[in-house]
Amino acid sequence: MSAPLHLYDKLLQFTLFQGMSHADLMEVVTHTKIGFHKLTKGKCIATAGDPCTRLTFLINGSIQAEHTADNRAYRVVEVLQAPYLPEPERLFGIQQRYTHTYTTLSDANLITIDKQEVLLLLETQLVFRLNMLNMMATETHRLLHHPWRPCPKSLRERLTHFFFAHCQYPAGAKTFYILMRQLADLLNDSRLDISDALNAMQSDGLLTLHRGRIEIPMLERLLM
Repeated sequence: MSAPLHLYDKLLQFTLFQGMSHADLMEVVTHTKIGFHKLTKGKCIATAGDPCTRLTFLINGSIQAEHTADNRAYRVVEVLQAPYLPEPERLFGIQQRYTHTYTTLSDANLITIDKQEVLLLLETQLVFRLNMLNMMATETHRLLHHPWRPCPKSLRERLTHFFFAHCQYPAGAKTFYILMRQLADLLNDSRLDISDALNAMQSDGLLTLHRGRIEIPMLERLLM
């Protein structure tokens, strides 16, 4: 398979390029300045606070995303698999900086498109422009709907809500570095009740408790 056709298939994994005609996508592949990167395990892709000046597409491999609370009291680490596009919304808006630190967990291949090239694609490619608008609008709709969802009734439901609310992707392996006392303060409950609820979830095989650390192998299982 030729390089342009190989890249064509890789780009079609991502929402921004889906629905584009073969001719349009080949024009993107041949006329857009695209960076190709192969990183080994343990390499940093971006650090929280770094300016977001390009779109970075993970096309092979897995990465770790780490986010720390504003008060530095706790942090969350997620495992993300290709295909994945970290924080595309950070390319625009009032805060054009990454909120997570991204590190490779395996050998990984990435494609990057600088902001000026993205602006050119938005100007010249209608489907790309609509996909970008739909992606931003969908995220806005999701966030605006949050206050109208039914409030969690049980402590387990509140814990599940907390875990999901602090993750980028609603599935896969997550690790929360947080003390039960801190979790109790955040959920306005007692440490004993938090401990009982988490131990019950551990007995159900949903998570594993360690000192100052909660490991969730499959976040989506918390909803089952």
